[in-house]
Amino acid sequence: MTHHLNTGEIGEQLVATWLTAQHHQILKRRWSCRLGEIDLISMTPHDPRSSKDHRTIALVEVKTRSTYNWDIDGLLALTPSKQRKLWKTAELFILAHPQWADRPFRFDVALVSHSAAPPTATFYTEQYDDRHFSLHTYIPNAFEG
Repeated sequence: MTHHLNTGEIGEQLVATWLTAQHHQILKRRWSCRLGEIDLISMTPHDPRSSKDHRTIALVEVKTRSTYNWDIDGLLALTPSKQRKLWKTAELFILAHPQWADRPFRFDVALVSHSAAPPTATFYTEQYDDRHFSLHTYIPNAFEG
């Protein structure tokens, strides 16, 4: 199953599986336009205590790194210019999907690591071939436009 997936795609799949388990609805995977790509787009769960539908659209940037990496598991890759580019990409997504334009939007960041050894602390882990992929950090509303 995983032979055709690259490391980034496996990380994105892991996060999508975890979000689904958290009752998010996955709307899009790897949505792209001329400006860039958004890894995952999900809708947060509905609060059954509320009579109104206040679900938020979560635009999720997934960073997948080996256990020992130079950029703090991908956080250093989220520079201010990368964040601006993601927001511009999100604006094009909203224009392309007006059915969701009235919803609140936020950018989340998911940090995934992979190694040959099983992890010790993590939200969610799966093994693909000989590597363990672990979602160890999920940051809702990680940055603003």
